[in-house]
Amino acid sequence: MIAERYLNAAILAIFFVVPAWAWWANEPFTITLMTRAAIFALAAVGLNVALGLGGLVSLGHAAFFGIGGYAMGILAFHAQTVTPVMEWPFVIEGTKSMPVIWLTAIVLSALAALVIGHLSLRTSGVYFIMITLAFGQMFFFFSISWSAYGGEDGLSIWVRNDFPGLNTLQPIQFYGLCLAILCAVLWFTSRLARSPFGLALNAARQVPQRVETVGLNATRLKLVAFVISGAITGLAGALFADLNRFVSPTMFSWQMSGEIMVFIIIGGVARLFGPVAGALVFVALEHFLGGLSDYWLVYLGALLLLIVLFGRGGLIGIVSGREKAHG
Repeated sequence: MIAERYLNAAILAIFFVVPAWAWWANEPFTITLMTRAAIFALAAVGLNVALGLGGLVSLGHAAFFGIGGYAMGILAFHAQTVTPVMEWPFVIEGTKSMPVIWLTAIVLSALAALVIGHLSLRTSGVYFIMITLAFGQMFFFFSISWSAYGGEDGLSIWVRNDFPGLNTLQPIQFYGLCLAILCAVLWFTSRLARSPFGLALNAARQVPQRVETVGLNATRLKLVAFVISGAITGLAGALFADLNRFVSPTMFSWQMSGEIMVFIIIGGVARLFGPVAGALVFVALEHFLGGLSDYWLVYLGALLLLIVLFGRGGLIGIVSGREKAHG
């Protein structure tokens, strides 16, 4: 079997080779597909911090994905209409600066995750799943009724936001930006998993009582992981909205939460590149099978069923021959 580190390198190579070929062959649509895969992978890497490291099965992560998207949409909308976001108690202007938008998306998503996690972690098991799902649906229905920003019709942005030194309207340059962020977050999560915090979190996931006996608070560890997870997913939401130059309530939907979790299950839970592989497979199936049939999700469901039944380590576990991730 292929060693997992070589498999990870091969997956990462796809994100370099395919766009490079598409740029050389003047195939901007392929670059856009790879950008979509990179952003979905980033969102799933975020959820994997909570699910893979903390054992938190959240069906409400679309809340953070949507918060990131609406942070982009609202700030960019007010920048293009030259109107303030708010005037009291202090004036907040809109902006087209990607770094500012990303920071806003991360902070707002982290704050939302702090509140949602604080309330949800009072429960466990199926109750935790349902509470996170309920929070996601609350944001979904609120966004539908938020007529100031398009309501159920969503909000369009005329021009992609700016990043210093880049022309973000060029597909290959925007893709490079998204890939750089994905690589940085993958490096961060790999370090996090091996840090004292990550080891304590892993212990809290497996045997919370032992963690408590050495003076650590298992619930607090999981809350920190949930906040980090929400912040990363919120950043992915801002990038996704910028990719489409459009934001809508569907970013908050439970289907979006389900898709993000599917990416992880396909690739492999608690594996560094599991979410990346899952997102890549999902986008490939959506593109190739979606053009052949409107019922391509049936094939995705069959693949997911086979993985759950016969390959619990996900595709990476099947190929590498290791059912358990190696940290």
